[in-house]
Amino acid sequence: MTTVKAPDLAAVEARARARGQVPPLSRLAAYLLIALGAVLTVAPFYFMFVFATHTRTEIFQLPPPTGFGDHLDENYRNLLDRLPFWRNLWNSLYLAVLTTGTTLFFCTLAGYAFAMYRFKGREVLFGLVLATLLIPSTLNIVPFALIMQALGWIDQPRALWVPGMASAFGIFLMRQYIGSSIPRELVEAARIDGATEFGIFLRVILPLTGPALATLGLVTFVQSWNAFLGPLIIFRSAETYTAPLALRTLQSVANTDWGALMCGVALTVVPLLILFALASRQLIEGLTAGATKG
Repeated sequence: MTTVKAPDLAAVEARARARGQVPPLSRLAAYLLIALGAVLTVAPFYFMFVFATHTRTEIFQLPPPTGFGDHLDENYRNLLDRLPFWRNLWNSLYLAVLTTGTTLFFCTLAGYAFAMYRFKGREVLFGLVLATLLIPSTLNIVPFALIMQALGWIDQPRALWVPGMASAFGIFLMRQYIGSSIPRELVEAARIDGATEFGIFLRVILPLTGPALATLGLVTFVQSWNAFLGPLIIFRSAETYTAPLALRTLQSVANTDWGALMCGVALTVVPLLILFALASRQLIEGLTAGATKG
């Protein structure tokens, strides 16, 4: 009778660890590559803040300054002399918050319907929603301007946030997340307990979609905050300009006050940096949640 020898578990674990080990040189090369990428990513932000503290003459010196200067107050005063900057910053915040809030609500509502309901033409309708992603946004400029002109919404903020109340990307993201992360049985159980359809959405779906909501909210807020072409078409007066559009008016062919411009850009970027720092964890969870489901 042949005796089968039991496997040596310690040897198996050792071989598994050996296969998973990364050679020291490869690990060092990976760390150096990541460090280089981090430096290249952070460098533009660092020099933006540095240039905000220098005059135009100092900025164009060779080599350019790498340390902070003492002209921040002067650049800030020049910025406010040329622009109603805090009004422009408020306009950007107003549009970004309204666009983000309405997008989160309507995209989650549509994503829930596509993920949990079975109705005639569902796949065709969802395909049409996705097809709009293939249309370049620049093709919509003329129709968009004509429609807003016909509605009398030129120089009005609602011309930007009302059309931005939902997006195809947002509907797709929420549909995929809800369909892969929320069991259909949970919705059926809520119906059996007597919850209304809208009550299920508010009390069951929304609390369970936190990572996806954070991801969509962050992406939408940044897009709205940085929007340039839409405000350029709609707004006519300096009081209604958003921050990116207002900062563009500081640029001229030969007489740009780069110190004031960099000061304004730095003030505009600070809210985004804070938002990314607060929501980075939720952003990663939302982007990877669908990929980690079995």
